[in-house]
Amino acid sequence: MGVGSGRLYAAVAVGGFRRYATYRAATAAGVFTNTVFGLVLVCTYLALWDEKPQLGGYDQAQAVTFVWLGQALLAALAIGGGGVETELMERIRTGDIAVDLYRPADLQLWWLAADAGRALFQLLGRGVVPFVFGALFFPVALPREASRWLAFLVAVGLAMVVGFALRYLVALSAFWLMDGTGAAQMAWIAGLFCSGMLLPLNVFPGALGEVVRVLPWSSLLQAPADVLLGEADPLGTFAFQAGWAVALLAVGRLVQSAATRRVVVQGG
Repeated sequence: MGVGSGRLYAAVAVGGFRRYATYRAATAAGVFTNTVFGLVLVCTYLALWDEKPQLGGYDQAQAVTFVWLGQALLAALAIGGGGVETELMERIRTGDIAVDLYRPADLQLWWLAADAGRALFQLLGRGVVPFVFGALFFPVALPREASRWLAFLVAVGLAMVVGFALRYLVALSAFWLMDGTGAAQMAWIAGLFCSGMLLPLNVFPGALGEVVRVLPWSSLLQAPADVLLGEADPLGTFAFQAGWAVALLAVGRLVQSAATRRVVVQGG
């Protein structure tokens, strides 16, 4: 990718950031919603950890921190939907995707850049306030070392790529299904359950826990959370996330190629 292409995708990312920054009322509502859900989950977690201290290897402060991390990353990683996949599926359904294919840009990289801009705004605009609120009013386990915060940010960046790659595959299904709503809803349910958003994955028992921890969704919340909490080796976590990112993007590239041929065959 040349300098010109890099500037193009950077401009797309900036455009995505600015686009979501215009929805101020929606952002404020999202901050309120995430804070309220965080309060509900924290009360539940506190009661659960009172009964089961050190559940999943976390103490109570770590469990509370996990809750507020989830609320901070929920919109940024579009774990429950809300990413660019919705717009992409609509463009496929209406046929406007043909315009995207004529652009002098790679389809996958274009939408990745757009989603990166969206994710960065959601992280700053919607994620920071609930997290700070939780840190101020509840016992949390936050590191003092700048290196661990830096490692956490790297893990969040890789999580954004993995999340996009998963949702891009879901969006491409609309080439065959014509309406990808069902596939998107199934993906959102899988994401909420398998990312740790409902309950940390290290709490899941036996074989179920072992399986969910190696699925790509664990890269979204569980992996960054464990890096911040000091429960995972950062380099090993980065390798795990990067492996899934490369694999999923490669599969997305193959599916995109097949979908493009389908558009040509249909005369699109």
